[in-house]
Amino acid sequence: MEPQAFLAATLVAHVGFAIFVTAHGHLTGRDPGKWPFVTLAFGLAGIAAYFFYDESADSSP
Repeated sequence: MEPQAFLAATLVAHVGFAIFVTAHGHLTGRDPGKWPFVTLAFGLAGIAAYFFYDESADSSP
């Protein structure tokens, strides 16, 4: 695969993943927060973080 084709495919995939995270947040009433941007930068890792990161674990009394 040519480098330009690879970069184009990666860009399209990351944008699609970010749109998915944003749409999922709106459809479920969950605030997507920073996760669309993280997903745009890191792709599948951003999606995994969006679904598995528990923000309530960060708040300590």
